[in-house]
Amino acid sequence: MSYAGLIEVTGRVNDFLNAGSVLSWDARTMMPKAGAGSRSKQLATLAVAARNLLCSDEMKRELDGAEAEVSGTASDSPEARIVAQVREAIDYHERIPTELLRRKTELGAAAHEVWAEAREKADFSLFAPALTTMVDINREMAQAIGFEEHPYDALMYRFEPGTTTAGLKTLFARLREGMIPLVRAIADAEKPHSDFLFRDYPVDAQMQFALKMAKRIGYDTDRGRLDTTVHPFEVSFTRNDVRITTRVATDYMPMSLFGALHEAGHAMYEQGVDPAYTRTPLATDLISLYAVGGVSFGAHESQSRLWENHVGRSRAFWANHMGDIKAAYPGILDDVTDEEFYRAVNRSEPSFIRVEADELTYDFHIMLRAELEAKMVDGSLEVADLPEAWNAAMKEYLGVDVPDDAQGVLQDVHWSSGQIGTFCNYTIGNIMAAQLFDTATSENPGIQTALDGADYAPLRNWLTDKVAQHGRRYTRDELLENATGRALDPEPYIAHLTRKFTDIYALS
Repeated sequence: MSYAGLIEVTGRVNDFLNAGSVLSWDARTMMPKAGAGSRSKQLATLAVAARNLLCSDEMKRELDGAEAEVSGTASDSPEARIVAQVREAIDYHERIPTELLRRKTELGAAAHEVWAEAREKADFSLFAPALTTMVDINREMAQAIGFEEHPYDALMYRFEPGTTTAGLKTLFARLREGMIPLVRAIADAEKPHSDFLFRDYPVDAQMQFALKMAKRIGYDTDRGRLDTTVHPFEVSFTRNDVRITTRVATDYMPMSLFGALHEAGHAMYEQGVDPAYTRTPLATDLISLYAVGGVSFGAHESQSRLWENHVGRSRAFWANHMGDIKAAYPGILDDVTDEEFYRAVNRSEPSFIRVEADELTYDFHIMLRAELEAKMVDGSLEVADLPEAWNAAMKEYLGVDVPDDAQGVLQDVHWSSGQIGTFCNYTIGNIMAAQLFDTATSENPGIQTALDGADYAPLRNWLTDKVAQHGRRYTRDELLENATGRALDPEPYIAHLTRKFTDIYALS
């Protein structure tokens, strides 16, 4: 019964979760369709085993001893935070029946293939039964976890602790206030030339260039690799094996490039976690049962959005790398300048697909999903009515008519795996990215000078120092307070969007 004993047992929990991550990575990249049934059982077995070990008498005995051992340390020391997080996780999971976790995990693995088929056929009715069951399971989980105001709050706690439905309503209102005037002004402005993005780009060349740019900003391929998938993701099996994926369309090259930069941002977060935290609760989300080092899903998203948008879509990036992309696609972009390319990859126009949305309209996709999720969870929206509600909201928010379910309600993988409550993380990540980037460049002018010269190490080192190395030691707002001097603040994000799009579209 000791702190060392606690670390050993939580390390075994981490091992179970990493084994599950390997199976999930394989399922989403290489596994044949026929393997889905048995894979769901395997993943459920590992998830339940991790949960049972977490809540075992052995763990509790070691935790009791560890609490006594670290009682004299500072409350924010790694040791004290580990002990507190294990105690919180045990209390959390003991509220959720083991059989409910098993049902959710099994369905999540099996439903992925159902969703993929429904998406391929653009037929929501094929996925609706599985989603109905998944929503019912999540309602049960919300009741088991407990909440004060809205059942959706309990589900968001898994991914973004402290976020509430009421708080999101206020945050979304502030973002709409800042964004809608820009969206309306841009609608009447001259659009950047962008047809060259839709030329014929060979698949192999796209993958090679995407990986080259991911490595250029700092993704360590000695500890990672790039593959293709239906829906891009990053997954880590400790900081020394962090893999990314992207997707490729031969007639639209930015999809593979910015998908890779985005996932590389996630990966560099995991690769930057303090090596001492490997296999400990500071690199393991014991609440969500994921083997990740990010303190919240929003914090994780801040790193991907920062590298994708503040760096990869910056004017300086393409002033420096236009020669690289022309060399990657001989003869295809010879008639395009770096300024034209910069404007094209930052054009703002309403679109159907979230992951391809521009910076300015992206958060409207998130607002839509979070609001619909909350309604499904509280019962005010039936799953059968989801496509109609989705299409109506897309018309209201973005003025577009959704042509089919594949480009509408079926485009995201999250609901198939049961990740209800996680969409808010993307907007929180956008806000955090702007807040962190603003602080890094304003307090350290040399960082921007380095970026202007295609040197990404100073920014990467700052982010490692302020964010990545700490793993899960601090809460999201503690992390922001330490790095920027304030908690979550949407104003730098609104200011960033205003500056950028006022410039690109020559708005008055």
